[in-house]
Amino acid sequence: MPKAKYVLALDQGTTGTHVSILDTKLQVVGRSYKEFTQHFPKPSWVEHDLDEIWASSEWCIARALKDAGLRGKDIAAIGITNQRETTGLWMRGSGQPLSHAIVWQDRRTAEQCRRLKEQGVEPRVREVTGLVVDPYFSGTKLTWMFNHLKGARAKAEKGDVCFGTIDTWLVYKLTGGAAHVTDVSNASRTLLMDLTTLQWSDEMRSLLSVPAACLPQIRGSAEVYGTTRGMRSLPDGIPVAGMAGDQQSALFGQACFEPGESKCTYGTGAFLLMNTGSEPVRSSAGLLTTVAWRLGGTGTTTYALEGSSFIAGAAVQWMRDGLKVIKRAPDIEALAASVKDSGDVVFVPALAGLGAPHWRPEARGLFAGIDRSTTVAHMARAVLEGIALQIHDLAEAMRRDSGRDIPVFKVDGGAAANNLLMQFQADVLGVPLVRPRNLETTSLGAAFLGGLGAGIWDSPEAIRRAWKAEKTFKPKMKSDARERHLAKWKRAVERA
Repeated sequence: MPKAKYVLALDQGTTGTHVSILDTKLQVVGRSYKEFTQHFPKPSWVEHDLDEIWASSEWCIARALKDAGLRGKDIAAIGITNQRETTGLWMRGSGQPLSHAIVWQDRRTAEQCRRLKEQGVEPRVREVTGLVVDPYFSGTKLTWMFNHLKGARAKAEKGDVCFGTIDTWLVYKLTGGAAHVTDVSNASRTLLMDLTTLQWSDEMRSLLSVPAACLPQIRGSAEVYGTTRGMRSLPDGIPVAGMAGDQQSALFGQACFEPGESKCTYGTGAFLLMNTGSEPVRSSAGLLTTVAWRLGGTGTTTYALEGSSFIAGAAVQWMRDGLKVIKRAPDIEALAASVKDSGDVVFVPALAGLGAPHWRPEARGLFAGIDRSTTVAHMARAVLEGIALQIHDLAEAMRRDSGRDIPVFKVDGGAAANNLLMQFQADVLGVPLVRPRNLETTSLGAAFLGGLGAGIWDSPEAIRRAWKAEKTFKPKMKSDARERHLAKWKRAVERA
């Protein structure tokens, strides 16, 4: 075991950056968080500044070390987890971004996706990548960038430009530009990786007109990708040794190591994942087949089924920042609880289109059932219920695809702290929800993958032993009431 005894988890999310420092018993000893700017240059466009993301990461690393009372030399390994599908291009030599990154929520490539579907390529895309043709994924964003950024394609073809999702950008910066890599979980979200070979697909590259020379090397989820170099708060030589997309990292952090074990993360979006074991399960119900992780460079690959709802906590942020009906995101629970029900108001959270299992990028957010008696409290309650109802659709699709009932849901993410939302979720699903003591399971998964890759731990069993339940929400709603909610929801979704 290395002399240093702490692992740093860099959790780079859609609206902010978290850094946690954990000891070898997986206890958090220091943490920090910083939001960064969301750019909305046009309707349905969402962008991030890569340099601002890196600045927030450096700031959070320094603050977490201070919070823990540690110095940089005390860190034995770094694990990364990240918002997925967000797409960036930068110069290989200087690290200068060519533009803002295009965020996973961005819908600017909806027309391109429509044309691809009309060409009849979607069945082949699903067969190769496990994904659907949708603006959500990196591939069409990358095509758009090469078509619209002057000179980018020519530079990329010469090998002067790096493409990367946020994990790739962070490793590049942590290692002083030495490593241009991604892991299998993030690569499986690009529309460019073959789900069986775990390599870039020439067929998909050709379909999307992506030069091979810009693509990062695909690696496992727990191995050393490089070491720190030129950092402000960390010495040179610390191994960057674990990496997974945020939802796969949360599945790992929830100790869902056996086929059938599932979790739902309530963050900016909401994401339901089920471990399906060492073989990919193809979906016929609108779900995604994705890589969960691969331990080590050549270890066994674990796959997952995933259902993605693009808007969850983001709907609460919209209530705070857009409609200004609450001052802080947690305030929505008290406001929603001030009325006994939503007064027949239904909210469809299609603020960035509808994801699985509907896949309707043209859909838009909708309040239905408003009358003169409707108050902001009813609307607040409908927002929370809408988040839960879209998860019901995902769970039903997952049950059909997997042929398994999900006896219990493990939940995590910031919005999982909302008791009203969690109880309603258990009610409409008709199954218990279990909330762990540590809601930041995404960071926990990243830390553990980093520690595995650096040799601090030698098996995932330590994370299973460390996982502890905090609260169980058992369903209380009567079946006729549940059916009424689901019928109103179905009608509203059809109108969105």
